[in-house]
Amino acid sequence: MKYRYLGKSGLLVSRVCLGTMTFGNKEWGCDQDAATKITRRFVEAGGNFIDTADLYSAGVSEEMLKNAIEGMSRDNLVLATKCWFPTGTGVNARGLSRKHIIEACEASLKRLNLDYIDLYQIHGPDPTTPIEETMRALDDLVRAGKVRYVGCSNLYGWQIVKANAAADSMGSTRFISAQHLYNLVRRDIEREILPACDDQGMGMICWSPLASGLLTGKYRGQETPAGDTRFGVQAKLYLPRYWWDESLALVERVVETAEKHGKTPAQVALAWLLADDRVTAPIVGARSVKQIEDNLVAGDWDLPADDVEKLTEAMPIKHGYPKEWMDGTFPGTFGTAEMMPRHEVRLP
Repeated sequence: MKYRYLGKSGLLVSRVCLGTMTFGNKEWGCDQDAATKITRRFVEAGGNFIDTADLYSAGVSEEMLKNAIEGMSRDNLVLATKCWFPTGTGVNARGLSRKHIIEACEASLKRLNLDYIDLYQIHGPDPTTPIEETMRALDDLVRAGKVRYVGCSNLYGWQIVKANAAADSMGSTRFISAQHLYNLVRRDIEREILPACDDQGMGMICWSPLASGLLTGKYRGQETPAGDTRFGVQAKLYLPRYWWDESLALVERVVETAEKHGKTPAQVALAWLLADDRVTAPIVGARSVKQIEDNLVAGDWDLPADDVEKLTEAMPIKHGYPKEWMDGTFPGTFGTAEMMPRHEVRLP
């Protein structure tokens, strides 16, 4: 297993992160016995980065993770969880108010049976709570020793920059990471979010790196996914998100690349993400030890650069304006120096 620093911090995490959304999910997840075996195999292989959330299976995922890591060295693990979604019937049991953040953190600590959380993340933006209130509440948790680092998920680029600016103005803790949807099929974050995180010194943690299983090749030849699969159970959400003629054709390219290297399509799809040094780790979920073992290969295998480029070009993302304007004007404007300075800002 190889390790990467999480953003502009001194925290090293395995470049494959174990996701626990499957833990306790009765439709397409696993039970406690499987969750424990998956977690232990992940750690045995060198994985130290595990992600959960109070939303997952209504808190059961956190409780099952507590059982799965029992007896392990706490200091050797980097445990992450999230808050934002409704967690009760009370009107304040959601969002990013000081009240909810602190109460949600305390509840997660109790379910996980931990003294502290390594990475505490907000699961989405709150349109009603001032960002200063949110960032101060997160900072208070850090200062109280209940949280080590803070991150975000599913925010726009401008929201990320605004949040960190608010933290800087108050002398409080800023985000070191972001967790967003990113895979070979859905590359939306390349337009603004990924460049914003790079500028802010934040690591990118990718959720749904296998497009909910589409990039594993398991649905090849099917007009629609089987009803008992995760894709089938959540067809209303996943079909418009991933299932197009172009994405199905892309899967064939991934399969061809996998056969070329003697790897699985999942390993190729994960390695494609890790070819970008702005990505810290993709989050991989599993229902069995066999699945996690397949994904763990990406923790130590690099996809050759020419294959990375071919897959990138297989379904090009349209950046639109202002990127197309920059492509036409930058070469003649900034192309006269012998070399670019070290402080050059990487653009999309």
